[in-house]
Amino acid sequence: MKTEDLALFHRIVETGSLVAAADLLNLPKSTVSRRLQTLEEELKVKLFHRQSRAMSLTSAGSHFYQRSQGILAQLDETLIEMTEDDAELSGHLRIQMFPLPENSILNHLIFRFMSLHPRLTVEVIDSTEVVDMVKHNLDVAFLIEHSIEAQDLVARPVLTTALGFFASPDYLAQRGEPGTLTEMAEHNVALYRLVNGRVFNEVEVGTGKNTLKVAVQGNFCTNNLILAREFALQGKGIAYLPMEMCREYEAGGQLRQLLSNYEPHVGECFLVYPSRRFVSLACRRFIDFILQELTPDGLPTPM
Repeated sequence: MKTEDLALFHRIVETGSLVAAADLLNLPKSTVSRRLQTLEEELKVKLFHRQSRAMSLTSAGSHFYQRSQGILAQLDETLIEMTEDDAELSGHLRIQMFPLPENSILNHLIFRFMSLHPRLTVEVIDSTEVVDMVKHNLDVAFLIEHSIEAQDLVARPVLTTALGFFASPDYLAQRGEPGTLTEMAEHNVALYRLVNGRVFNEVEVGTGKNTLKVAVQGNFCTNNLILAREFALQGKGIAYLPMEMCREYEAGGQLRQLLSNYEPHVGECFLVYPSRRFVSLACRRFIDFILQELTPDGLPTPM
């Protein structure tokens, strides 16, 4: 039995169909089907109930899936123990990136890691969508705290960003400038909604025990920070944004920071990966590389 066929079996289970597994692995469906059939012939058991549009595990398949998870994990641990830290890696990494201004830092690190391991292939998906990382075959993701929902994820903070309120001089001339956090509730503020449906209509200033929150309202909602900034630049209202996204426009007089007498709230970006799925050698090295570059201690923060 080939290890790659065992891993393929796991992808079929996690995606729920041959077509989805083939798409994720960039393989012809016929190849995936043939390799699954070979695995079943070697095991002499039927692993799936095949239906027109989906596949479900047989009792034997379910048992094999649960037991083989440990086998894959042990194999990976053995490879890590046997492989030197500077050994050349191969394989494929699939990464989700929540669109943030700090992505330039992460992009440079990803390209540096690729330069260190030229046989490695990397796929980066820029998305705010909240997805099942296992089902979508994501090795790691860089996400903000509010987009992390699953309980079976390991999340390690790697970047922070200060958030502030920004508006154009035209908007402030028409509506006046809020002097307190309470007055912010009376203004037109851009709202944020993730793909999972959650709307962020409560914004924060300060950190830790000094955090203050205020509910806001507005006639524009998006999941795109650049669009929210454009909303403010066009004089439509106030945007709650990472400060580094607005510095250039603030210096040019196109935007003005509001409530600067309040301590800004500091948002965090997390490196996230599934806790119940075996982590490949390439993924483990990538995680270690990012933590070494971006965090002082590399300690995990379970969510």
